[in-house]
Amino acid sequence: MVRMFRLMLGISIGYVLGAKAGRARYEQIARVGRALRDSQVTRAVVDAGRNKIAASISTQPQLEPLHTIDEETTILVPHEHLRVR
Repeated sequence: MVRMFRLMLGISIGYVLGAKAGRARYEQIARVGRALRDSQVTRAVVDAGRNKIAASISTQPQLEPLHTIDEETTILVPHEHLRVR
């Protein structure tokens, strides 16, 4: 019962504040949101974050070159197995 009251109170406060701000303020906020969404910097940050998350949850080991045999053949080992020289 208390949760329902808090939810309704939050919705009511949001509605009142939104109504006071008016349509012009909504358009301003929407314009800034679209500019952020379409920004190259935002895309770069999101892509970097996605790549970092993908690398951290990947089940495939990240391989590093250990020894090159010839131009087409290289021995690869998981990064964790490389010794610091």
